[in-house]
Amino acid sequence: MSPRGVATPDVRERLFAAAERVLEKDGPGALTSRAITAEAGCAKGLLHAHFAGLDEFVAELCLDRFARTAAKAQALSELAGQGSVAANLGAVALALLDSGGPVIAGLAMTRPAAALRIREALEGGAPSFTAIQEAITGYLAAERRLGRVADTVVPPTAALAIVGTAHHLLMTSWPGTPDPRAEMTRLVAVLVGSLPEESPAP
Repeated sequence: MSPRGVATPDVRERLFAAAERVLEKDGPGALTSRAITAEAGCAKGLLHAHFAGLDEFVAELCLDRFARTAAKAQALSELAGQGSVAANLGAVALALLDSGGPVIAGLAMTRPAAALRIREALEGGAPSFTAIQEAITGYLAAERRLGRVADTVVPPTAALAIVGTAHHLLMTSWPGTPDPRAEMTRLVAVLVGSLPEESPAP
């Protein structure tokens, strides 16, 4: 545990990662300031020293994870012509669902003050599903020009399907429900026309 008076490096990420572990292990009901700081191994007051309260913390956690995924989506443009189209897209789609994504989204929905902060930030230009959708659209258009995606694939429509499905899965996946990642991977493969080969029957 960090002693008093000693700076804790990367405080936000340390607390965010600790919150994700608490959510994964014990669910939204267990997420308290004390549980987060205990999991992070830091002073109990550290969270409130950096955030106005738990609602602000939850909002900032959601926005941070959105921004990370948006950055990953924007990097798709550099991958055109490289690797597998389905794998490149799948990595971005799954990033929305990883790191406790469904649980974090569900948690924000149950905290009106956090949900309001998130909405205001998104309306103010914070990275959101729209930025991810636009990045996917641009990537698919580039791959289609290279002949790696069929002309029948309409980039804006495929991007909307991927992002819309991710949003749906985030809003309907809760602890104990089936892992949504396999469904997302299959959707991406279907949209770009590269279904994974099935294992041969024994």
